[in-house]
Amino acid sequence: LGAVCVAAEAFVPSASALPSKQPTLMKRIGRNPAAGAPAGPLAPVLMTASEGAAPEPAVAGEAPLAKLWQAAKVPVFITLWYLFNIGYNISNKKALNALDLPWTIALIQLVGGLLYVFPLWLTGLRKAPKLSMDNVKTLTPVASMHLGTHIGAVISLGAGAVSFTHIVKAGEPVVSALLSAVVLKKYFSLPTYLSLIPVVAGVGLASAKELSFTWLGFAAAMLSNVSSACRGIYSKKTMTGKPLGENLTAANMYAVLTIIATVILTPLALAIEGPRIGPVWEAAMASGLSAQAVIKDVLMSAVYYYLYNEVAFLALEQVNPVTHAVANTIKRVVIIIAAIIAFGTPVTFLGSLGSGIAIFGVLLYSLAKQKFDK
Repeated sequence: LGAVCVAAEAFVPSASALPSKQPTLMKRIGRNPAAGAPAGPLAPVLMTASEGAAPEPAVAGEAPLAKLWQAAKVPVFITLWYLFNIGYNISNKKALNALDLPWTIALIQLVGGLLYVFPLWLTGLRKAPKLSMDNVKTLTPVASMHLGTHIGAVISLGAGAVSFTHIVKAGEPVVSALLSAVVLKKYFSLPTYLSLIPVVAGVGLASAKELSFTWLGFAAAMLSNVSSACRGIYSKKTMTGKPLGENLTAANMYAVLTIIATVILTPLALAIEGPRIGPVWEAAMASGLSAQAVIKDVLMSAVYYYLYNEVAFLALEQVNPVTHAVANTIKRVVIIIAAIIAFGTPVTFLGSLGSGIAIFGVLLYSLAKQKFDK
């Protein structure tokens, strides 16, 4: 279904050529994720010129199919964004439960995305990006931070409950606001800073009462938060206005950074976990797990990982930042609830209360930034 919808986005333009929305560097690079950027590993880096705009109105003379698609694509994409997120978090956690190889699984997930995008480029379904070595050098630091965001989340998901990882990651706005003040000397309004209080309080309460709390899970989730915040700040500070190549749409930019991150992660994963892959696999099989089921979970986590980011960009470029803030908040709640149900994760009343306070604080922060810090 996801592949059909992604293909439809490319092949169902109106008969009279819908207005194009070309991405611009200023809005692709360096946006805080809590302020309306696409959610996911690349949130602060990829934005399009349609950011902040309402969905496009129907164009006179459109084909009936195109009119129907214009009306349906936002709810379809948002629904798929949620479903792919749930699929990724569940399949990823199952794979990590079976194989204690977070670096290797993270690498497979990155490679899986390349197996999706390369055929699109080779067949011409999507224009391939064109970059010089200077462009690659410019993007490499951002790709490294993209990798830190991903590997931190995967390690955290392997070390603790899915719900706990997402609660800690809800604290990313706090890290972003702090680093923006220290590095960029950019200060927000008082209401925006006040909205961070429930985020800090909620994450702290949820962590203190988390039955599956581990310091590794907490530290890895915070590494993901810091990497994501640094990625956005670095982009704003050093990359704005620099040429980055041709055909770098949001989806292609994400693919390019994934390629660079894969090149960086491959030797690291082999050095850290290479000697352990065989013994860990044998131990998993000896425990009675099905090889087919384990391989399926690993591969599906890779498919879901790339598709949820791809669909997120398609969905969120159609909505305004406030709609995005609400949709992203609901998404996190849906993932937490789905993971608790799927894995039977025990929760306490105070842990649930802290989770709710933190997520509500993130929504307040997003809305406050839109109102007071445009």
